[in-house]
Amino acid sequence: MAGGKLSARQKMINLMYLVFIAMMAMNMSKEVLSAFGLMEAKFSEANVVTTDMNEKLLANLETKAEEKPAEFAVAANKAKEISLVSDEFYKYLGTLKSDLLKKGKYEIDNETGKLPFEAMDKTDLLDEAWFTGDRLTKKGEEVMAKINNYKARVKEIIGDDVKYTKAIENFEKRFSTEKVANKDGKEIDWLDYNFKGFPAIASFTKLTAMQNDVKVTEANMFNVFLGNTLDEAVSLKNYTAIVIADKSAFFAGEKFQGKVVLGKYANVTPTGMSIAGSAVNLENAIDSTGAARLDFNVGSVGEHEIDGSFTFLEDGKPLDIPIKGNYVVVPRPNSATISADKMNVVYRGVSNPMTISFAGVPDNKVTASAAGLNRASGMGKYTMVPTSGREVTINVTATLDDGSKVSDKAVFRIKDIPKPTGKIVGQSDGKLPRNNVEIGKVEAVLEDFDFDLPLTVTSFKFKVPGQPSVTCSGNRLNAAAKSALRKAKRGATVQIFDIKSRSTGPVIKPATPAVIELSN
Repeated sequence: MAGGKLSARQKMINLMYLVFIAMMAMNMSKEVLSAFGLMEAKFSEANVVTTDMNEKLLANLETKAEEKPAEFAVAANKAKEISLVSDEFYKYLGTLKSDLLKKGKYEIDNETGKLPFEAMDKTDLLDEAWFTGDRLTKKGEEVMAKINNYKARVKEIIGDDVKYTKAIENFEKRFSTEKVANKDGKEIDWLDYNFKGFPAIASFTKLTAMQNDVKVTEANMFNVFLGNTLDEAVSLKNYTAIVIADKSAFFAGEKFQGKVVLGKYANVTPTGMSIAGSAVNLENAIDSTGAARLDFNVGSVGEHEIDGSFTFLEDGKPLDIPIKGNYVVVPRPNSATISADKMNVVYRGVSNPMTISFAGVPDNKVTASAAGLNRASGMGKYTMVPTSGREVTINVTATLDDGSKVSDKAVFRIKDIPKPTGKIVGQSDGKLPRNNVEIGKVEAVLEDFDFDLPLTVTSFKFKVPGQPSVTCSGNRLNAAAKSALRKAKRGATVQIFDIKSRSTGPVIKPATPAVIELSN
C-alpha cells in the first residue's frame, strides 16, 4: 500500500484506511478493558455476599461448640483458624490491588463508584514491580511466598483426617501455582503466565478473583467442618431403611399399605427354624448373611399368612423370634403387555425398537408376529420396520406352565418420516454474516425425531432478491450462488429451498426452506 508511485488522492485514501484500522483497534481495546472491569465488579459483589455467608456459618459453628463442645469444639477451632489465615491473605491481596492503583494513578469515580476501566490499559505496572528479565523481583518473590504460605497454613489446619481429603484436593486445584503451558507448548512460571504483560485492569481483576477463591475456600471448609461433625454426631450409617408391606402382592387400583422401619441385618446363624409347624433344613436355607430362604408351595387364589419361628442361642439359652408375614396369590395372566419404546406409533422405513411381554410368562414362552417384526437381542426386545399401509397389528401368544395358551393383540399406526428442517450454519432463520452464508454447510435436520437417522443433503436451490435462483449440488454454495450472494445488499433476505437429502433407509421429503437475513 505504501510502495510504488501513488497519486496524491491515492495516498490520502491509504492514510484514511490506516486511521480507520487504528480507530477499530482502539474501540476493540476499550471493549476488552470494559469487559474485564465488569468481571471485576461481579467478583467484588460475590466477595461481599460470600463474606456475609461465611460469618453466619462461623457463628453457627461457634454456637454449636458452646452447646455441644465434645462434638463441635474441634471443628469450630479449625474454622476460626481458617478464618484468620484467610482474612490475612485476603487483605494482602487487597494491598496488591491498592499498589496497582497508586502506580497507575487510577482513582475510583465518586459518582459511579467504578474504576476507570477503559483507561487501565498499562501493561508495565506489575511487569516492573514483579519481574526482571526471566526472574522475579523481591516483590514478585514475596507474592509467591504469600500464596504458598497461605496454602501450607490451610493444609496444616485441616490435618490428615481422611474425611477432609476431597476438600484439600479442591483447595489444591484452586490455588495451584504449577507451571502452565502457553500456546506454543512452552511451560511458563505461574506468576509470569497469569500477570506478565497484561493490562492493569486484567491484573486487578485476577487479584479480585483470587480474593474470591479465598472466600470460596472459607465457605467450603466451614461447610465441611459442619457437615462432617453433624454426620458423626447423629450417624445412622449402620442402619438400613426396611420396607415391610402388609402383604406381598397388591391388585391394580389398591392402595399400598405397609411401614418403613430402621433396622440392621445381623449375620448370626440360627439354631432352628419352622414354618407352619414344619422344621426347615437350615443347612440349605441359610445364606452367608444369615438370611433364610423360604421355599414352599403356595395355596389357592387369595391372601395367605406365613407363621413360624426363628430360634437363636443367646446366653446359652434358646431364643425364639416369631416369623409373621403374608402373601397374595393372583390368577394366572391372560393379557399381554405391548408397548413401543419411544412413542405410540411406528415410523415407516426405520427400525422401531419395541418391548413385547406377557404378564407372568417367561420371555422364551412368548411369541409375537406382525409384518416387519423381528426379534432383537434382550429380554422381550423386538424391532419393527413397517413398509406399507397405515396400520399394523401385532399378535402375541403365550404358553402357560400347564401347557395352555393365551393370546392378545394390539394395533399401531404407521406414520411417514416427518419433513426435515432446512438449515445453514445450524440456523433455519435469523441473521448471519455474508461470509458465514458463503462458506456455510446446508443441512436437513429431523428435529424432535427420536430415531438416529442421519441425512445427507444432495442438492438445493439458492435465491437472492433480484437474482435468478441457482441450483447447487451437494451441501455448499457453488460459484454461481456465491456470485449472486456477493451482489446482495446488506439486510437482504436470501432463501435456501428445495433442499433434497438422502438417508440410509427411507425416502426423505424435501426440507423446509431456510430464510436468512444478511447482517453485513
